[in-house]
Amino acid sequence: MEEQAGLRDQTGPGDQTGPREEAGPRDRTGPRDEVDDIVAAWQAERPDLDVEPLQVLSRISRLAKHLDRARRTAFADHGLETWEFDVLSALRRQGPPYQLTPGALLRATLVTSGTMTNRIDRLADAGLVRRLPDPQDRRGVIVMLTSEGQQRADEALADLVISEYDLLKGLTAADRRTLADLLRVLLAPLDAE
Repeated sequence: MEEQAGLRDQTGPGDQTGPREEAGPRDRTGPRDEVDDIVAAWQAERPDLDVEPLQVLSRISRLAKHLDRARRTAFADHGLETWEFDVLSALRRQGPPYQLTPGALLRATLVTSGTMTNRIDRLADAGLVRRLPDPQDRRGVIVMLTSEGQQRADEALADLVISEYDLLKGLTAADRRTLADLLRVLLAPLDAE
């Protein structure tokens, strides 16, 4: 393949996308971060390997750790663990009467049926959800959010959104929309699996 300015024909394992940027200095906007240092070190040590994915995915990984910390703090301030908020918010997003089957809840929260049963039991014991007979299936149940569960989910969400805005404070509204669009492109096929 013909070399282009700043590009070389180099593909990694399973990569058939064609030319990639040469390792080395780039025009960057914003301050350097630890990922820049990690990538530079790998480029120096392994010039034969294109480590470009680290530029994005290492930052996503590091951001996820900050988000996890913000989530845990927002939820703990309302007496909730992350998993509790996940179940309560799945119910809350349904709108009145704030109920789902256990199967729908496990699909919404990506856990196994045994895990979901345990979570529903614990949330019911805490008075945050109730089990009701499923009118469509005499053997089944519906999980319904209680008023206490709704209040705790709503308050925790309000605090979480404030924390998330703080994490995104370096981006304009247009930047946030662009980033959300790009992340959706990456995530949609993975969620479909």
